[in-house]
Amino acid sequence: MTVRVERDKATGVAVVTLDRQHRHNAVDLATAAELAEAWRELRFAEEVRAVVLTGAGPAAFCTGIDRGVEVPQPASPYSADDPLIAIGPKSRDLWKPVIAAVNGMACGGAFYLLGEADFLIASETATFFDPHTTYGMVSAYEAVYMAQRMPFGEAARMSLMGTAERLSARRAHTIGLVSELTAPDELLPAALRAAQTLAGFPTEAVQGTVRALWSAKQAALQQALAQAPALIALGNLPPDRQADLFTNRRPGTEFRLR
Repeated sequence: MTVRVERDKATGVAVVTLDRQHRHNAVDLATAAELAEAWRELRFAEEVRAVVLTGAGPAAFCTGIDRGVEVPQPASPYSADDPLIAIGPKSRDLWKPVIAAVNGMACGGAFYLLGEADFLIASETATFFDPHTTYGMVSAYEAVYMAQRMPFGEAARMSLMGTAERLSARRAHTIGLVSELTAPDELLPAALRAAQTLAGFPTEAVQGTVRALWSAKQAALQQALAQAPALIALGNLPPDRQADLFTNRRPGTEFRLR
């Protein structure tokens, strides 16, 4: 299993942990399926009233899709399978509050998860970046999710600058992407405190408030996401050229932390 789900009946909180620390918690096909199933199960778990989502270890929350994954694609040019499209809680119709506890790197496909969390708490060592453009790929879904959570100029800069820059946890807090900063060893306790508070309130009112908040932006979000497949098909380099750029990247290349 690459996704751990721990439930505390006493507090009403579940902790969902991406557990591929050896791959910086990158998502392979098995992990994507396990995440989708975890959200489905939590919909029906009456004892769970709030959720914390995090990654194993201090190095990374999630680094997106595992570069070693081969995703089978239909022959039709009018359809494409995205293995990350259903890894977020809202995509699986879970409206219990989800708090993301971001430890270390969060990049690329991690934004499918962060984009569907209700709010973020981050370690002071967390960083955020989107490598797509560096490797000849369109940042479509990721950019749309982040444009919903950040000032437009900040989302644009992060999406366009690729691996040349990383957004520091402090900057993320300043612009409102992150609601609270903690020391690394205080991250999970802080997220659990918030989740336990939410779990202690009447769950119908909490879930209704989550739905109300998301309804404010859901129409625009769905319209924007609907454009993503065509933009990716038009703008992505062929897979072999993407692989060349990734393989030939310079190890230890400096990035600007802002």
